[in-house]
Formats: sequence, C-alpha cells, structure tokens
Amino acid sequence: MSSRKLNVLVYTGTGTTVESVRHCIYSLRRLLSPNYAVIPVTETALLQEPWAPTCALLVLPGGADLGYCRVLNGAGNRLVAQFVRRGGAYLGLCAGGYYGSARCEFEVGNPDLEVVGSRELAFFPGTCRGGAFAGFTYHSERGARAARLVVRKDAFSGAGIVPGELRCYYNGGGVFVDVEKWEAEGVEVLAEYDEDLDVDPGGPKAAVVFCKVGDGLALVTGPHPEFAAANLTRQPDVPGYDDLIDALAADDEARSNFLKACLLKLGLEVSQEASSIPSLSKLHLSTLYPTDVGELLHSFNEIISKEAGEEFIRAENDVFHIEKPGSTWSMAGLEEALEVASGGTTAKDQMVDHSKIVKRIAAHDEAWPEPKETPYFNHAVFYSSLQEYRDERDSQAHSWGDAFMYGEVVTSTNTLLDKNPKLLSKLPTGFTLAATTQVAGRGRGSNVWVSPAGCLIMSTVINHPAHLAASRPIVFIQYLAAVAIVEAIQTYDAGFGGMPIKLKWPNDIYALDPDKPAGSGSAASYVKIGGILSNCAYSSGNYQIVLGIGVNTTNGRPTTSLDALLAAVGRRAGRELPPFRIERLVARILTRLEALYGEFCRSGFAPRLEERYYRHWLHTDQIVTLEAEGGVKARVLGITRDWGMLKAEELRPDGINGALRATGKVWALQSDENSFDFWRGLVRRKV
Repeated sequence: MSSRKLNVLVYTGTGTTVESVRHCIYSLRRLLSPNYAVIPVTETALLQEPWAPTCALLVLPGGADLGYCRVLNGAGNRLVAQFVRRGGAYLGLCAGGYYGSARCEFEVGNPDLEVVGSRELAFFPGTCRGGAFAGFTYHSERGARAARLVVRKDAFSGAGIVPGELRCYYNGGGVFVDVEKWEAEGVEVLAEYDEDLDVDPGGPKAAVVFCKVGDGLALVTGPHPEFAAANLTRQPDVPGYDDLIDALAADDEARSNFLKACLLKLGLEVSQEASSIPSLSKLHLSTLYPTDVGELLHSFNEIISKEAGEEFIRAENDVFHIEKPGSTWSMAGLEEALEVASGGTTAKDQMVDHSKIVKRIAAHDEAWPEPKETPYFNHAVFYSSLQEYRDERDSQAHSWGDAFMYGEVVTSTNTLLDKNPKLLSKLPTGFTLAATTQVAGRGRGSNVWVSPAGCLIMSTVINHPAHLAASRPIVFIQYLAAVAIVEAIQTYDAGFGGMPIKLKWPNDIYALDPDKPAGSGSAASYVKIGGILSNCAYSSGNYQIVLGIGVNTTNGRPTTSLDALLAAVGRRAGRELPPFRIERLVARILTRLEALYGEFCRSGFAPRLEERYYRHWLHTDQIVTLEAEGGVKARVLGITRDWGMLKAEELRPDGINGALRATGKVWALQSDENSFDFWRGLVRRKV
C-alpha cells in the first residue's frame, strides 16, 4: 500500500517567529487548498513522527536559524535531507533560506548580530550572506523594506502568469553568493534584487534560488514572498513603514503570482484562484419539532445575559448572540467586531482572529430554515431522513439529531462546543453541530483538518454517565463512531453495501483508492477519507464528549471522496447509484451512532460489537515494528476489551529457516500515547 503526499508541513518550533509562521500558513493555505493540508509542526514531530511518506513540501519560515540548528542539527537534519533527496521538496524563507544553504554569513563584523558557520542541509551548496540590506533589528520592523525584485521569467516555463518584477517584503534576509559556480548542479536564479546591496553577492544579486537535490527539489529565498500587505499592521513609530505597506499592497497580485509560480516549480499543484478566507456565517438552531426550540433556549437561561434588549451567551472562548425573529444585526456592529478581531484594519482577505467575532445564532422556533437561508444544507431533507432511518433501519434510535445547529462557515464545530464549557454543559446528548466549511478545523494533536466544500463536518455531544465509565470506558466511543460511519455509508441506501470503506486504528476512515484498484499483481491501495476527533470534559456527573466527524463526501480533494467510489460500486451492484447527499449521510451516521451507543451502554464492548469492529478494520494480522521496544516485530491481534488498547504479539525469527514465530509476549498500546503509521507498519511512542 502507498500513501499520497497531501501534507505541506510548516515548521513552527524553536527559532521561528509568530508573525513569520502566521503569514506563511495563511498564504500557503490560500494557494494550496483544497489540494493539500497545510499543517504546523514542531521539532518534536519532525524528530519523532513518521511525517515524510505523506509530506509533499516541508517549509522552514522566517526567524533565527541558530534556533533551527540547536534542535535539528544531527538527527533532524538527516531526516530532512533524506526526505528531500528521495523526492521531497523544501521551501526555506529568509531564515529558512540561510538554514538551507551550505554556509550562513549574517551581519559579519557586527558583534551584536554576527552569525557565521556551516549548515548541514546545504541544499544550496554555497553561502547565503546577509543582511542584504543594512538596518536589521531583531523583533522590530525598523529594518523592513519593500525590496524590488526582477524575476527571471524564463525559469518558470508553464507556470502561468509570472510577473517580470515586483516589490516584496524584506527584513534581514540574505543574498545567495556566487550562484554561477553551481549552475551545472541544477542551481537556478529565479529572482534578483534590483537595488544596490550592502554585502557582496559575488555575482548576480540572487534573491530567490532553486536547487535540484538528488531526486528532490529545494527553493530558498532572502525576501518574504509569503507576506501579504493586508496582514501587516501600520506602525506610525517606524518611519516609512506605512509607505512600505502601500507599496506592497500595490504589487500584491504580482507577489501572489510569483509565490504561486515558485510552488509550481517545486512540483505542487496550485489552485488556479487563490481561495479567500470566508466570513463566518450565522448558526441556525432548529429542532425536529420547531416548537421545541423554545424549550431548548429556556434551558440556556442560566447562561444568557440580556444587554440592550438582546441576548448573549458569553462563554469561555466565544460570544454568541441569540437573534430573535425581529432582531437585526447592524453592519456597523459587524464591522466593529471584524476590526477588533483583525487589530484595527479591515482589508480584504486579511488574517482575522475569528475567536473575537461574535457568533450569531438564529433560533428557528416556527419552521425549519428555508433552503434560501442555508443553500448548502437542506434541513427538510435532513429531518425527513432522520425519521426515515429510525423507522426503517434503526428502531433503537430515537432522539439524536433532534436538536441541531448548522453553520455554512464556522471556525470549528468541535471548538465551538468543547472550548465553551458554559454552553456545552447545557446541551443534551445527541445535540449536533454541522457545517459546510471550517476556517480553523482541528485534528489530533497539532494537526489541522482541511475541510473543503463537499466534506461532511459534524460534532455530536454525548453525556456519558460517570458511573458507567469504569465498565464502559470512554475510549471505546471513538471506536463506535468509526463503526457507525462505515455502517452508515454501507446502509445509506440500497446498493451501497459494497462501498469499500475500512477503519484504521484508532480513529481514521479509509477508502479503496479508485485510481489504484487491485490487479495485475498489485495490492489494493487505501487512502484516508475521514477522521474522528473526540474531546472530553466533566460536568454534573457526566463525561461530556464532543465527537467530531469529518468525511470526504462529494469533494475529490485532498484524497478522494465517497462519490468517486460510486461508479465502480454501482457496476458491481448492477445499478447506477445516486450521489451522496450530506444531509442524509449526517442523519444516517446519527441513527447508527445512537443505536451503537445504546448497545454499548447496555452490554459494553461485547463480542458482538467487537466482531463488527474487526469486520471493517485494516489491521488483521498486520506485522508492525514496535520502535519504542527496540524495533521488535509484532503481529496485530486486535484491541483489548477492557481499555481499548491495541494488542500485538511479539514475533521472533526461529533458528531453522528464519520464519517469524510468536514468543507468547503480548504488548498493549494506548491510542493516546502512540502514533500508528499504517503505511510503514510502525507503532511509535509519542512524547
């Protein structure tokens, strides 16, 4: 089996600056979504997680490269170099450019700033010398400027619109020295500074350089093409800084096109149109029987504050404004909230602190939302499907989904619930929040979950009684969710039973890759199409679980989708299968999940549930390497019935023919302490 390279990893650890990381992630997500997941990673992840097989690009942003040396020299750099030389791609921006060169010479002769020395990666085999322009000061904008660059357009054949020149944010970056010496080794100048420099470039004033490294590619820069003017804050105390922002704003389209061309040069697939960051939408609160909305709001009374005749829930992370039928939300008020969230500016497509924007809840206590109000989610289809599945397929499902909230654009369905305990404590079991788009989706650990349009996004509240937790451990709920997703897809409608969906321990959903079916001696290949994120808190005798679920339903990127599987499944079923409707699939998952949870509460993770789990999972008899145990081989047996840990029996080669045989020793591994890389067969201990 093989994995697709879908991740763009942005280093955010020791040595980086917050501003450089924010600008980098912002610009890359705009240009690469939905084809890639742009994910922040620390040095711990680079050193200890199996990141390389699924990584398309590793990015080291601006900061101070001595910090990078301190934590990555040795083992970390060997991993990075191996990744690139085996076909990966590296983008080094400013400090990342110094770090990606064979030698760094920074502010030579300045006793307060001087940094001189060799660097291990050496993707550019020469010296990066800086600052190219004098005046740099750490943690200050006083040395910043709008550097003029001349682009060598002939280096970007087939890259679409490439500007001939542009102004680009610069603050302390270098120039790549004596580039001509390395041209025979695949080194190219992509852009030059168009001004006199304060250091000797030894040849062309190379500002952006491309390098071939083994089977891989590297691109290093002195300036910052990822910095957008809209995300810079005016600073009256820095002379000329406002003029700098205005100059960059005038050339922003050229900057964006240049960065896009650089990413294409590195072999990435770039969106034709930069995706803007959408504004947050209303949250539409409804119930199966609309009159029950009033009862639900009444249960919120203790947490509602009344201000100037309006009702607010001021929770721990977010503020919610409950709109009455006649309530208005003035554009002036919205602009004020946006201005606060963005630090005083309201430029188009700038970075916004969405947690500071008031979330509007429209309560629909007379009828479900009209399709014109929620064009991407039809509430009538959802509620009718909920009743249909209860009546025909899940008689043990009665109430989950009855209380429902939907937003076209939200921060994160899980964040809105589990980061606001004041609100969460009032929500009934089965309350579900769904969305079409997330602007700050969450995954396990520090992972960011990319959720393009067409992805099913939902979070459901489960109030698990504390007295059941000992015999019905919470860890099993994510396993129930995985079974519910697979079974919901396969019982979505007649003919869907052949949908090739599997479970990956502990919380991922995989599908047979429609582009790589089994045949001609090759094994079937599976790709990730969904995941589960479970967060837990305690309140009033219950463990309150927020169960987040995401499934690629109609969107073909970044991997594949359920719809992409329908043609092959339909041929085997002898009928044409209709495309999935997200409303119906949400309803089907909820009815399956409610029935499975009820069975779990009655009987625990009994043999019947266990058998259903194994029926769908990918790991039967898989041979893995237990890295934390000295690299011993082990065969996956299953999960333990008591605490849901992964069981694996130790294997040793026998002395006759070297065949692996069980030693009788069995390991138990916890899902929250280990990272299971299905593709490499490794179980690694997390730290």
